[in-house]
Amino acid sequence: MEWISYLRKMRSYEDSQVQYLLKTENDFIHLNKLIHKTLKINYLGEKKCSSCQNIFPDLFRMGFCKNCFFTAPEAAESIIRPELSRAHLDKEDRDLDFEKSFQLQEHVVYIAQSGGVKVGVTRAVQMRTRWIDQGASSAIVLARTENRFLAGQIEVVLKNYLNDKTNYRKMLSNDEEEVDLLAKKHELSEHLEGDLKTYVSQDNEINKFEYPVDHYPLKVNSLNLDKVQEIEKELIGIRGQYLIFSDNSVLNIRASTGAKVRVSI
Repeated sequence: MEWISYLRKMRSYEDSQVQYLLKTENDFIHLNKLIHKTLKINYLGEKKCSSCQNIFPDLFRMGFCKNCFFTAPEAAESIIRPELSRAHLDKEDRDLDFEKSFQLQEHVVYIAQSGGVKVGVTRAVQMRTRWIDQGASSAIVLARTENRFLAGQIEVVLKNYLNDKTNYRKMLSNDEEEVDLLAKKHELSEHLEGDLKTYVSQDNEINKFEYPVDHYPLKVNSLNLDKVQEIEKELIGIRGQYLIFSDNSVLNIRASTGAKVRVSI
């Protein structure tokens, strides 16, 4: 069997383990069912921009062509740095309607165990998806705000005490220390002052996630489709947005956004 796909981040849903779907031209591949099978991925030499959908020999950054990276609202700096949001001030960055719909909704500041403890911001409606995309083994809500700017302000304070990046090598080797996330939440909350402290959430549930991984690599070797245009390896697991192969190599599907590939088993 074979499929053609312009790669996008894997979709997921929760069961006893996280289930992963890869969109193809006409269907979805249920990747969990391919674990322990030899997966062949051929890069076909072209890429599709996430915004304009035009075809290019290469993309600029984050799955965007150069023009869209600097003009599309989905690639604005406030996507990466929530504290730069301005829609709550009725000020436009690139597209005010888009920015209002994206920024002026409930956001969550969270703490997650993902190759180490990290702080992050996401829209409340996609909170659990965000945690899964980052390969979190556990996570807790620290604060809830009515817009993206306020969540960004809280994150800026907490980044003085906690990393905001996922250590993907530790996450993919399952090299994580046990951390009491509730105790960490109480500790970090003490650093918030004034109005920011009022957004601390009373939701103290520890959310846990199980991933379909047979065994974890001892030493992670990251693959890049621009350099290795054919991959033929046994799939042994999936975590975050990574496919994990039996030879300790991994492929970040999200980082390969837009690449046209043929997938076969």
